[in-house]
Amino acid sequence: MKTTIIGRHMTVGEDQKELVAKKLAKFDKFFGSDAEAYVTFAYKRKLEIIEISITYNGIMFRSEEESSTFRDALDEAVESLERQIRKNKTRLEKRLRPAAFDYDDGDADEEDGAIEIRTKTFPFKPMSAEEAIMQMELLGHQFFVFANADDNESTCVVYRRKDGAYGLLMPE
Repeated sequence: MKTTIIGRHMTVGEDQKELVAKKLAKFDKFFGSDAEAYVTFAYKRKLEIIEISITYNGIMFRSEEESSTFRDALDEAVESLERQIRKNKTRLEKRLRPAAFDYDDGDADEEDGAIEIRTKTFPFKPMSAEEAIMQMELLGHQFFVFANADDNESTCVVYRRKDGAYGLLMPE
């Protein structure tokens, strides 16, 4: 697995990089060598945050955990990812076709009063609403934008409603 380690407003030490490599090695049994992992270290309000995103064959697994230490946050994030993988392993094998996601985590300028905007880009993959809901759940997001597999032209959005159900937005 190719691992990219990013430190937001900090420098990641070699000992932390080695620990991340050791912890992520347990996912080699699930993924091939073409899997990519992005690990981001950050501080926020006296908490240490780790975000791990793993992409493999067009599927993205993501976990973001915060704790008093990076080691604890890393342990929690790895456990969360392993639960996601085990829970969805059969469903993923049956439903999804191979594709590739590009992950770009750009940082906005840090000027006074500037709004920070995180940008993530990925090529649209035609999929059904059910596949989009599954991908949204894997990412832990409230909504997901996708290309509709029925007509390959329209861009749709699935979202989680407050009552726990799902909604689908389709253009006319």
